[in-house]
Amino acid sequence: MASEREDFSLSGPLHLTAVDWANVHHRRSVAASLVQGVYVVERDRQQKREGSQALASPWWEFFKFQMLGQLKDDVDSSIFGAIYKFQPPASHSNLSTDGCPCYVIAFRGTINKPDSLTRDLELDVHIIRNGLHSTSRFEIAMQAVRNMVASVGSSNVWLAGHSLGSAMALLAGKTMAKTGIFLESFLFNSPFLSAPIERIKDKKVKHGIRIAGSVITAGLALAMKKNNHNNRSGDPFLALSAWVPCLFVNPADHICSEYVGYFEHRKKMEEIGVGGIEKLATQHSLGGLFMSAMGRESEPIHLIPSANLTVNLTPSPDFKQAHGIHQWWRPDLHLESMLYKYK
Repeated sequence: MASEREDFSLSGPLHLTAVDWANVHHRRSVAASLVQGVYVVERDRQQKREGSQALASPWWEFFKFQMLGQLKDDVDSSIFGAIYKFQPPASHSNLSTDGCPCYVIAFRGTINKPDSLTRDLELDVHIIRNGLHSTSRFEIAMQAVRNMVASVGSSNVWLAGHSLGSAMALLAGKTMAKTGIFLESFLFNSPFLSAPIERIKDKKVKHGIRIAGSVITAGLALAMKKNNHNNRSGDPFLALSAWVPCLFVNPADHICSEYVGYFEHRKKMEEIGVGGIEKLATQHSLGGLFMSAMGRESEPIHLIPSANLTVNLTPSPDFKQAHGIHQWWRPDLHLESMLYKYK
């Protein structure tokens, strides 16, 4: 039986009858809906819903997109991503299309159903181990991104993802940014692997723990840098700093909530005059440092220099809603946004 959440007519952003691409709320809602389209097209496959029984297409057709292709995992053949093309009708002149994407590459997150759960959980573990970059699913995703950018140009491509899919989009965006290509990116509930410091209510205690963590991390990073004679000098974050993905988090979602403290703490450390320590600490994770010390390749996805961070302060009744993709197209959200630029 189909879930109500999969049916666009029951749970989609029906209020967006005309999309204003200059409106950040509209852009966010469309990007989230295209990600939901990937979830539903995979559920259509699992449930063998075809023709008039399929539920996925309204999630993109409502916004004048067509699905150009699907990205399938080579292990379980599940659909984990999609490439969309924006094709407004000739009469589409009620609102400007300036700022709209020509193409969107979207990635879904984990689906808790037998047909895809095993593979999705395996990739979730790779995120924890800082090894998503070495997986075949990411290689498929990365090849699709490179091919699309080579074909149509970077200014015409958006990336979007949720949860596991957000980690995929973030890593793809970082990979492209290292080559000087900066893609517009919409990252929903992206995993940030850390102790749940953000849940601590006492601000002084929370700030003290973060300072101690920064000092330890920066000290270990500096020690490893001195011991590694082949380490090139320079700040690797500078090359990435011009890429400013749109990052959407919910403080009630422990999977992504640490992004709030990650960026706020960096700002506070600069304000108290110890920005140099944080500048080094923010580029490293303790897990990544330990793996590097053991000679293992590590790519902590969550460490990024810049972001346009949007926090959903609307109360969430449970974790499922706080982590879900559906929250991001609601018209009644209480949002706070802050631009963080790495210097």
